Amino acid sequence: MFTIHFENDQFVVIDKQPNVSVHKDEGETMLVAEVARSLGLSQLFLVHRLDKMTSGLLILAKSSEVAREFAELFAERKMDKYYLALADKKPKKKQGTIKGDMERSRRSAWKLTPTMKNPAITQFVSQATQPGVRLFLCRPLSGKTHQIRVALKSVGSAIIGDPIYHSTSQSDRGYLHAFALRFRLGDKEYQFVSDPRAKSEMGQAWNQMETSSAIEQWSKPWELSWPKK
Repeated sequence: MFTIHFENDQFVVIDKQPNVSVHKDEGETMLVAEVARSLGLSQLFLVHRLDKMTSGLLILAKSSEVAREFAELFAERKMDKYYLALADKKPKKKQGTIKGDMERSRRSAWKLTPTMKNPAITQFVSQATQPGVRLFLCRPLSGKTHQIRVALKSVGSAIIGDPIYHSTSQSDRGYLHAFALRFRLGDKEYQFVSDPRAKSEMGQAWNQMETSSAIEQWSKPWELSWPKK
């Protein structure tokens, strides 16, 4: 379900496995409570979310005060987040920024619209790896539901294994992974990277040779030449 990536007296960072719900599904124990129990804590506070199919880094605060500090970081866009994704279609553009408002489409799906009232903003770079596979590094500058999944769908590259946005997908998982975080809390800067190649439960496709080499090149994503926020 998860492994502990980092812990101090203020917060915990876990590596969430794919297909684990952050919130309680029917018949499942809530992930946050499971993490607290494993650490012998009475309570932890969820400060951001990952979709059920998404694996990788998730922050849990140890107090409501620290949770509020994290909420401010997210609200003021002072939390740098980076995601890896795999698609099997070439995008309309290899890199750039995807912007637009998001609205409900059908059932649990969302869609990107051309309006800009409160837009979802996603920066990305990509490169071809195996034949028919493209690796994306995405940097969301907002925190909308299904943001990266919808953004990549909008440029013609729905994520492999995505049960909502990839109509013909057959895969061992939806290949979206919360790869890296960088932020300053108090007077200290933190950097975390979760390498999906390190654990078999994260999916086998990350370890294919060309994909693995590309991930290696992006091991410090904040050092890439991203446009200014």
